Amino acid sequence: MIDTAMILGAGLGTRMRPLTDMVPKPLVRLGGRALIDHALDRLEEAGITRVVVNVHYLADQLEAHLKGRKSPQILISDERGKLLDTGGGVVNALPLIGDRPFLIHNADTAWIEGIGGSLSRLMEAWDGERMDGLMLLALAATSIGYDGHGDFNMDPSGVLTRRSERQEAPFVFAGVSIAHPRMFKGAPKGVFSLNKIWDRAIAARRLYGSRLDGVWMHVGTPDALAEAEQRLKLEHVR
Repeated sequence: MIDTAMILGAGLGTRMRPLTDMVPKPLVRLGGRALIDHALDRLEEAGITRVVVNVHYLADQLEAHLKGRKSPQILISDERGKLLDTGGGVVNALPLIGDRPFLIHNADTAWIEGIGGSLSRLMEAWDGERMDGLMLLALAATSIGYDGHGDFNMDPSGVLTRRSERQEAPFVFAGVSIAHPRMFKGAPKGVFSLNKIWDRAIAARRLYGSRLDGVWMHVGTPDALAEAEQRLKLEHVR
């Protein structure tokens, strides 16, 4: 049973400017609600009871907002002194997370759910014997706010490999994954990206994928946010 998650909320939100000139990216609104509340609601629906949120940029605003939540329980991993990037941020938060598998959730990811719950299916697919990490993946071709060439290929057993240079890959990382703390054994201290940890797991064939049933929305820029708003309005009409 996975009951703990971490939301990566410390980023500067540079690509979301000017919307992030005065508020941190997790407090940018989508469909009338802060992005971080969309994430917290989904986590709570999936049975998560503890969420660690790292803070750096305009941290006081984010902390004040989170105090208004009754559930899940929220713990703050403070990076006011130094922004540690995604990997360093997780390592810094591990004492709060504990020694069991946990979810990692980007603050700027959202989706329109298909049938059932994607987070619940992700957690049901977790196999700690075979996996060090399990990623939620979306089809690049049908995702909103994404215009890249894909991130990963996935074999029939779910094992992931990176897209080769100058090639297309069908799947894009949807901003949520499950990680076992052992992934971070021997990780560097300080600033580093989660990509370093993922590449090590790929080399050991212990990074797996689970496909999202729904429409993924990467709301990382004002244009992508506007596109996501339009899609949400369309879904409401339907």
